[in-house]
This record gives sequence, structure tokens and C-alpha cells, in this order.
Amino acid sequence: MKKIFERIVEGILACSGFVTSITIVLIVLFLFSEALGVFSSKVIEEGYVLALHPDNEVDELSPEQIKDLFDGEISNWKEVGGKDMPIQLFRLEDADEYFTEEQLGSSYEHAGACITGLIAQTPGIVAFVPEQFITSPDAVHRIKDSTISVKDVFAGAEWFPTATPAPLFGFLPLITGTLWVSLFAILIALPFGLAVAIYMSEVAHAKIRDILKPVIELLSGIPSVVYGFFGLIVIVPLLQQVFNLPVGESGLAGSVVLAIMALPTIITVTEDAMRNCPRAMREASLALGASQWQTIYKVVIPYSISGITSGVVLGIGRAVGETMAVLMVTGNAAVIPHTILEPLRTIPATIAAELGEAPAGGPHYAALFLLGVVLFFISLAINLTVESVSGRKR
Repeated sequence: MKKIFERIVEGILACSGFVTSITIVLIVLFLFSEALGVFSSKVIEEGYVLALHPDNEVDELSPEQIKDLFDGEISNWKEVGGKDMPIQLFRLEDADEYFTEEQLGSSYEHAGACITGLIAQTPGIVAFVPEQFITSPDAVHRIKDSTISVKDVFAGAEWFPTATPAPLFGFLPLITGTLWVSLFAILIALPFGLAVAIYMSEVAHAKIRDILKPVIELLSGIPSVVYGFFGLIVIVPLLQQVFNLPVGESGLAGSVVLAIMALPTIITVTEDAMRNCPRAMREASLALGASQWQTIYKVVIPYSISGITSGVVLGIGRAVGETMAVLMVTGNAAVIPHTILEPLRTIPATIAAELGEAPAGGPHYAALFLLGVVLFFISLAINLTVESVSGRKR
């Protein structure tokens, strides 16, 4: 009877592990399948075309050039490889400035012929109109509409998914913002976390340790939004005053908040690693004439370096994946930061802020899933680093 019960329990555990593994694989496959859709999307907004005068020599424009062109930053065709003539922009809503209501028709039934004729007669024009309004395709020259490339995504320096006519999905600002904040968070948290761990493991009285350890572990259970409110009310105004910044929401504010959030992980793991150092090694060091502090940094820390490194890397993982606290204090600006005192945006904050507004199945929606894939690989690299460091022989 006992063996039968053990086999049943063994089967249940095996099924649970199998189902969990399959679920994880299916989630990853779903994430990848949704993310890859961004590379099959067109650069120009679906259903629209960029139409030029038939004599215009420009055949292709990058998403950045299209944005700069319609923002007025590019004003002459020679700047994009065309002839020396000024650019004249035309959107569908501009039709009323060129044609009367009678010419367009009460239901815009004549708008296609009017717009096509205007494009054919205006040498420097670039028209962003629905494809259905180009009634004579041979009478105009259309910009080649290619699909979004890997270079546009991973080497793009602008994240502007709602831009028209061509949205921009450059990941560089978001990746650099994530790594920037995480790096400074660890630089801030590591000295404090290591100092507290050394104190609790080697210096503090047992009663003090018994009080501090539950309090520090309790910090891990505080919701991230509470840390965000603390950063918004306390840290942001303080940094704005100390560094004389126009706005206090910055990468440094996010780093400080993340450092506070990462401290419990670093302290707990590091302190446990130090306490696992054999007592015989400490006594041998002291017997040879070393002081307590010499024993700590020449014996205990080298012996515990694997656990200390694991704590640091786990702290980095907490910082990289954090969402709400970072979203509240970093300024949420999708630009490549040059200093830690500038506003920035991270990958998790971008996904949290925009996923609810992105049309399902569209390129913006797919780009957010691709950001999730990037974050997945970053977290995977961190976890593999932890496994490598933890399994290293002393």
C-alpha cells in the first residue's frame, strides 16, 4: 500500500513538472510568434501611400527620413538624394485648402481624381493619402514601401510608435535606458548591501541580527508602487534640489529607487553566503594573528565570493525587470540618455505604459512583444550568470 501511494505521489509530481515545462515553452513560443510580426509590417501606415510627382527621382526613404520630412526638418529633396527643389507636404486633411466642396463632392467621390491631378501637376509635392485616392497609379510616382527591417528596430535611435506616416520602433533608447538605470542601481546598492551583510554576519550581536534580518526580508514584500510613491515624493524633489535640475524625474532617481528595492536581495543572499564560511577557517585566521577585519576581507569574503556574486546578479535581475517604480520616477522619455541625470525610459515601463493602447495585431503591438523578447534574453543571461557563478568550484 505504501509503495502504491509513493508511486501515485511520484506520478503527480512528474505530471506537475511536465505541465509546468510545457506551459513555459508555450508562453515563450507565443511571445516569439507575436514579436516576429513586426518584421512583416510595412514601414508606411497600412492602407496609405506616399505619392510624388512622376518626375521625382526619390524611390525609397527610411522611417527616420519620412518622419523628418513631415516634421519639416527636411525641406529640400536634395537632402534625400533628389533634385534641388523645395518639398511641399500634402495630407488628406489639406484637401479643403486646394479644392472646393463642389470639386471634391459631397461624399468625397471626386477627391481621388482631384488629389491625383494635384500630385501630377506639383513637382515638389509628397502626398500622404489613402491608397484608394490614387485613381491613376501611372500618373504619380510612389515611394517604395518595404517592410520594417532588423536594423530599423535594433539600431534605431527613436521610439515613436504613433508617428505618421511611418512609425519608429527604435529599441536603442529603451535598451540603453534599462541598462543605464540597472548599472547605477547596482553601483549604489552593492556597497551598502555588502556593508550591511558583513555587519550582520560578522559584527552584529545575535539579538540585533535576529531583529534586522526579518525587517530586511520584509522590505522584499513591499509593493513596487509604494517604492514608486516614495521615490516620487522624497527622492525626485531631493535630486532636483541637489543637482539643480529642471525636473527631478531622471535616471538617477530610478537608480536610487531600484537600489533600495535590490538591497534586501543582495543583503540576504550575501549574508547567508558569509555565514556558511566554516568556523574553522575563521579560527585558523585569528590563530595566525590576523585581526577580525583582516579575517573578514582575506578569508570570509574570498570564500563567499560565489554567493556574493549571486546576490549581486539577482539584485540586477530585480532592477532590470522592475516596472511601476521606474515608470513613476524616471521621466518616461524615450531618448538615448547621455547622463544619468536625464529623463529616460526602460523596457518594462514601455510595455506597461503602451500595451493597453496598442491595436492588437498591429506593428506597435508586435514591437512591444519584441521588447518582451529582448527583456527575456536579458533575464536569461542574468540567470545563466547566476547558475555559472553559483556552480563554480571554490
